Amino acid sequence: MEVGKIGRGLMVPMMIANFVVYVIVVALAAWSIDKYIDGQQNHPNLGGNPSTTYMLEFGLLGGATGLCSLVIGIMHHRAWRSTSLASASSSAFISWAITAIAFGFAWKEIKMGGRRGKRLQTLELLITISTFSQLLYLMLLHAGVFSRKYGPDYLSPRDDTIIHRVPTQPPPRPA
Repeated sequence: MEVGKIGRGLMVPMMIANFVVYVIVVALAAWSIDKYIDGQQNHPNLGGNPSTTYMLEFGLLGGATGLCSLVIGIMHHRAWRSTSLASASSSAFISWAITAIAFGFAWKEIKMGGRRGKRLQTLELLITISTFSQLLYLMLLHAGVFSRKYGPDYLSPRDDTIIHRVPTQPPPRPA
């Protein structure tokens, strides 16, 4: 059986779902920040309270780093080695941490109440979804630590063996 066949098969739908959610998060957060910068906090689809600006900033940052981690995840999916796993999991962890901060501000915004427009409510929901889906993606990346049928692990010497080839001809002699 191929190394990590189960984990590799589950990773593609997870990356597609995360990609869609992160693109929408980035779009909504960017639109909302643009309205806030223009001083249009009373826009019918916006509104908010004092925690809104923090949620928007960390939502935009979390969405951007999430998209970048998915690009690295695609490269890991193609290489499927323990060396690419290290970069994919570290970038996924950083984007999850930033998204988790945005999640905290989203829940603070909900708790504080006030008038929140439909786009802010949608952004709150998508930040919550992206926090948990990125955590699931991170766990899926690390599933190979428990069994090689789920993916490459960090200590597999078979993945990182460098093969040196012997030249077929001897090098030319100096004259």
